[in-house]
Formats: sequence, structure tokens, C-alpha cells
Amino acid sequence: MAARALILGIGNVLWADEGFGVRCLETLAGSWAFPDHVTLLDGGTQGLYLLPFLEEADILVVFDAVDYGLTPGTMKIVEGDEVPRFMGAKKMSLHQTGFQDVIATAQLMGYCPETLILIGCQPEELEDYGGGLRDVVAAQIAPAIEIALEKLAALGIHATPGRGDDRLLADASILRDAYEDGRPSADAACRTGDARFFPAEG
Repeated sequence: MAARALILGIGNVLWADEGFGVRCLETLAGSWAFPDHVTLLDGGTQGLYLLPFLEEADILVVFDAVDYGLTPGTMKIVEGDEVPRFMGAKKMSLHQTGFQDVIATAQLMGYCPETLILIGCQPEELEDYGGGLRDVVAAQIAPAIEIALEKLAALGIHATPGRGDDRLLADASILRDAYEDGRPSADAACRTGDARFFPAEG
């Protein structure tokens, strides 16, 4: 029986580079098709709701923005037992979900995937609500996908060019192109608060 793989993008697309993992997964699904025993999932910030998907997987590949304290845009690949520790490297804030807890719970319950691969990118900005990926981070989407394809091929899972299964991706309205194309200009969108409540100058 073929090993079951879960390819997961996690993060919150509403907070700038926090959306890196989700955008990787979205791009992967738009360009590569996988066998039926591979699941592509936009995990967003679902946290423990992802446990049933982990239970069914033998191999887990995760795309995520992880704050390693490195230069923005730096890629770091972590595998095996090191993954839970590095998932906790991210500096947490209220809008972020700790996937470290998901893995720890799966391990505790005895159904964590045997093979773990984290493809992480150092973010430049996480505190820009409504912002998109910074250029230095967006530039790492294609390299991250290439790494994933190589790792999966080494495990006997081969993708073919073409559109993949996008049923478990986000709603079309917040896919990257729609999200970025619908962004108002900086003049039209106040990104610092409601101008009606700013103190008068002078």
C-alpha cells in the first residue's frame, strides 16, 4: 500500500508574511498534480482541527513562515524529531496558531505521521494586517515548492505538471491573485486606524 502523504500550508494570509505557507500550498496545487494517496490542504489557522488529517497520513510536509531569527527570506528545512522544536521557534502573537501543539497532540495520541518535513521561510513582516507577502518572502515560494517535490520524489511520491486537487484550498476570494488584485491603494485604505478618530493636527 502506498504511503499516504499530507502536504500542508499553514498560516494566516491576513498578516503579511504569515501567509507564506498557505501561498506555497496554493501555488503547488495550481501547477502540480499528485496521486490519490496525497492530500493537499490549506490548514490556515485551524490548529487542533487538523488532527484528523494527521491521523490519516504517513508523511507530512509543512510549508510555513517560521521566525528563526535569521535574515528575512532565509529558507530552513527541518526533518524528523527536530520539526516540533522548530515549529515552536515562531514568536507567537494573538493572530497566530501554534502547529507545534498539533504535532505534540498527535504524538501523544499515537498517530503522528512517521515522516515529518518542515519547509520554513524567515518572515520579514508579521504585524501588517491586510498586507501581502513581502517580496523577499514571496520569492521563496518557487524554491520551497522545488524542495518539496524533491523530498517527496525521494520518498517515492512523484507529481506531474498540471492542476492539482484544490478542493481543500481556501475560498477563491482570498487566493493570492484575488486578494492582491482587490487591495485598495495606500491612499484609499487607512492601514493605521480610523482617520475619524485621529487627533486633529495643530
